[in-house]
Amino acid sequence: MSFLLFPDLMFDTYTELTPAYLKEKGVTLLLSDLDNTLALHETARPTDAVRAWVRELTEGGVQLMIVSNNRKPDRVRAYCHDLGIPYVGHAGKPKRGRLLEAMERFGAAPETTALLGDQIFTDVLGARRCGFHAFCVEPICGRDSLWHWTAYWLQEPFRLPARARRKREKATQAK
Repeated sequence: MSFLLFPDLMFDTYTELTPAYLKEKGVTLLLSDLDNTLALHETARPTDAVRAWVRELTEGGVQLMIVSNNRKPDRVRAYCHDLGIPYVGHAGKPKRGRLLEAMERFGAAPETTALLGDQIFTDVLGARRCGFHAFCVEPICGRDSLWHWTAYWLQEPFRLPARARRKREKATQAK
């Protein structure tokens, strides 16, 4: 079952996911992780860049919801409230239950839903188990601690093919 751990594509940052790009992939609902995907763990409020990206998605017709495993519900609630978007906190990824609830809340189908995150063993695996597109970003935190270094090192073999696919895709688009 190792195929469940490979993301479709690997992105440098969340901003690469534009409404046009997502629609090209057939995605109308984007479920996004929060920590190390859109913000550092300590970030209490969205940055101007995140606000602009959320506005771009919304105006472009892509629905967005935060689906976070963060166990500090007040932080996730405040962050999403500032953005004016719904969220699921303490989601339990890679379990399917809360992810499927999030999708159903928008009346979406698995093939039109994508999950964006930085973790292979929670975000990508959760997306795969639900039949969603699985998009992965380089973690915002980088490898700033022994824990992060080890976790991301273990995930690296699963990231490499997705990075290569994205590189080929960019080269094709540039032609």
